[in-house]
Amino acid sequence: MEIVLVGLNHRTAPVEVREKVSFTAEQAQRASEELRARGILEETLVLSTCNRSEVYGVPPESSHECAPGLSIFLSEFHSVRPDILSVSLYHHYDREAVKHLFRVAAGLDSMLLGEAEILGQVREAYRFAHERGATGPVLNRLFQGALEVGKRVRTETE
Repeated sequence: MEIVLVGLNHRTAPVEVREKVSFTAEQAQRASEELRARGILEETLVLSTCNRSEVYGVPPESSHECAPGLSIFLSEFHSVRPDILSVSLYHHYDREAVKHLFRVAAGLDSMLLGEAEILGQVREAYRFAHERGATGPVLNRLFQGALEVGKRVRTETE
């Protein structure tokens, strides 16, 4: 299973950069379509909140090989100079991407530890991408698992 995640959040980017790289729903759909049309990713999901913008995907080949193209795409898509964007981006692959998403869904990667709103935002991003055919078997399984983890953390912890 090859999964790539490229993103930025409140820890890696100042608010000015986060604002430039945020996605509206329309932009998320257009970005997903372009990434698949260009052959950069086969499955895509964009998670964009006030504190993070992340693109999850399944590449046609190696996840490590597609990350630079994904970074360039984000720079071009949002008209942000690559040198400004590159210092804020993180890249996670395969198991690390899964672990990161589970931490996000559980509220462990939020500005406020345990913040509950993020689970709904992950759910909405998944629903949006799934309804538009941007996800496939890999991302469907990944995000369904992340939503279960997030729900379990919410119900079993105080």
